Amino acid sequence: MKQIHVEKYRQIGLKIAYYRKLRGLTQEELAERVGLTPAFIGHLEAPNVMKALSLDTLFDIAEALDIPFSNFLEFDEN
Repeated sequence: MKQIHVEKYRQIGLKIAYYRKLRGLTQEELAERVGLTPAFIGHLEAPNVMKALSLDTLFDIAEALDIPFSNFLEFDEN
């Protein structure tokens, strides 16, 4: 992951956590729906852990959360 993109990955992770909680899912339930480990989901969501993810994974997570994947790609400038 390039240093210039760290903040974007952090924001994606926070959005994953937000939408997961909005749907009433645990990290374990989301992980099961997308074929990942709960630890991987936890790393994605942790604001102090920078974890890269593929577009395929992002698409799968968006589908499991029933949201447009583009919701993850709208970034705050701050």
